[in-house]
Amino acid sequence: MKITGNTILITGGGSGIGRALAEALHARGNRIIITGRRQAPLQAVAEANPGMAWAILDMADAAAIRVVAARIAQDHPDLNVVINNAGVMTPEDLTADPFSLETAETTIATNLLGPIRLTMALLPHLRTREASTVVTVTSGLAFVPLAATPTYNATKAAIHSWTQSLRTQLADTAIEVLELAPPAVATDLMPGHADNPASMPLADYTAEVIGLIERGETPRGEILVERVKPLRRAEIDGRYAQVYAALNGQA
Repeated sequence: MKITGNTILITGGGSGIGRALAEALHARGNRIIITGRRQAPLQAVAEANPGMAWAILDMADAAAIRVVAARIAQDHPDLNVVINNAGVMTPEDLTADPFSLETAETTIATNLLGPIRLTMALLPHLRTREASTVVTVTSGLAFVPLAATPTYNATKAAIHSWTQSLRTQLADTAIEVLELAPPAVATDLMPGHADNPASMPLADYTAEVIGLIERGETPRGEILVERVKPLRRAEIDGRYAQVYAALNGQA
């Protein structure tokens, strides 16, 4: 993926990693369209970054994804990059009685079905571009789960697997498929993340990610900052049990 001259759609662009990437890529000469569920944050980001466009989109709404994807492709015919960033992360107590499936269903619809639906809705358009890129945002927890957020981990593991298949099936096309797997980053994705000293500062994370993209350091199509590599490599390096225990307070 080139670092400038693109037209980029970023879901979940009103806050957190989505906003940080949108602003960093906007500053490098890309045309940015951000989406999210809430109008006020999207407007605030666009007003702070003149020229940035926005659209309301709930990634759990299948019908809305089809409509908004078609409109964005029509309004922005140069669209050549899609960053599937929007996501929700909510703790779940699997021992609760009664147990409600509401959190699990919302998480699956947003984190897994949402990126699949949006990617497939825009794939015909991306095929018309000379070069294009699909980026899925997964998580270090796709590789070593945090027991407190079981469905979140599962959706990220699933979209990691789906991304690998997408990359293979598009190998003979001009569409590049990348996976961005963050560690814990200081955002409001889940209560406590922003203030947790163990979370990577958002500005540091964004700068490292932009640097990796700029230098083309995406082995296996993965964008991995140094902080996430212990999670990504835990099983490969034979350290899964130790990393899992440390992550879940069992060490």
